[in-house]
Order: sequence, then C-alpha cells, then structure tokens
Amino acid sequence: MGTVVDAAPIKATNGSLAEKKKPTVVFVLGGPGSGKGTQCSNIIENFGYTHLSAGDLLRAEIKSGSENGTMIQNMIKEGKIVPSEVTIKLLQRAMEESHNDKFLIDGFPRNEENRAAFEAVTGIEPSVVLFFDCHEKEMERRLLSRNEGRVDDNIETIRKRFRVFLESSIPVIEYYESKGKVRKIDAARPIEEVFESVKVVFTPKNEKAN
Repeated sequence: MGTVVDAAPIKATNGSLAEKKKPTVVFVLGGPGSGKGTQCSNIIENFGYTHLSAGDLLRAEIKSGSENGTMIQNMIKEGKIVPSEVTIKLLQRAMEESHNDKFLIDGFPRNEENRAAFEAVTGIEPSVVLFFDCHEKEMERRLLSRNEGRVDDNIETIRKRFRVFLESSIPVIEYYESKGKVRKIDAARPIEEVFESVKVVFTPKNEKAN
C-alpha cells in the first residue's frame, strides 16, 4: 500500500510543477446546491481556466484500473477517507499534463487537513478562494427540484451533506479569510446575477477601471 503514494514521487512532482509554471490556483467552495458547477462552466468559458474536480479525478483513476485506482476503490468501499496525498497527487498530475497555468479546483480542500497537505506538498497557495454562500433552505430547494420523485429518499442525505460541509469546509474558509483571500459570492440569486459578481473577481483591475 505504501508504494502507491510514497514521498519521493510527490517531491519530484512538486519541484517540476512549482518551478515550471507557478500556476494560478483558485479554490471553489460552496455547499451542495450552491451552484458551483454552473459558475465554474461560466468562468472556464469567459476567463480561460481549466476546471479540476477532485471527485472526478478520483473516479477517473478508479475507472482506469490502475493500482492506485484499485486502492482508492477499496478505501471508498470500506468507508475510509482517501488520504489527502493521493488526491493531491492526482490534482498535480492533471495540472502538469494541462497546457494551461490557470486552474479552478472545485470541491477541494474539503477540510483543514486537505488544505495544509495541499500547500505543503505543492508549495502553492490559492490566489483566491471563491466561496458560493447560499442559505440552506435555497440549497435544499434546488437539490430537491433536481431529484423529483425521490424527495423522501433524499431529504435526510441532503441535510447530512449540509452538516458535513459546515463542519469541515467552514474552517478552511475562515483560514483563508484571515489571509484576505476569500471572495464571498451571494449564490442565492439567479445564475446571471451571481455571474456578474463572479466576473468582478476575475476581471483584471485595469479593465475594471476602464
């Protein structure tokens, strides 16, 4: 098991990534149903970022049938949390293989341990943390309208996801707030209005002045 993610390959990856590009990284955080996915699509289309989802990368690795993928699948089956280093290594690899140097990392870090490990392993701090702030009732309404016909099955699961988000991700947001990196977006509004606020974050200062 230890051979899958040992320290040496991570260090090597770290060096080449940080020295080669020093990429711009934006963490995108928000509760389930806050509209992160929709706004990530808008940012990619308008500002040329590459979108990386930690969950998608883990699923793709499992599907690949690699030794790493098998290990990840077994951990998930056993109800264990995939170690931060595994997820970070997948994110690093995706960043290195991309021809871009601007990345939206969606749904990561999920907790303080993720955050500290990402910075320690990659040597990269996010330039901005985009926090889609949406009250629970609205997120619940959106999620239930997506899952029509399965409301009774999903309501408890949805509320559990809210609790997990609050317990684990809010400390990450508070940490970056103390460093002046958080841009809080009122995500309870219509999509177009939310994107108007998002655009302000990504538009260079000189263009705003013009």
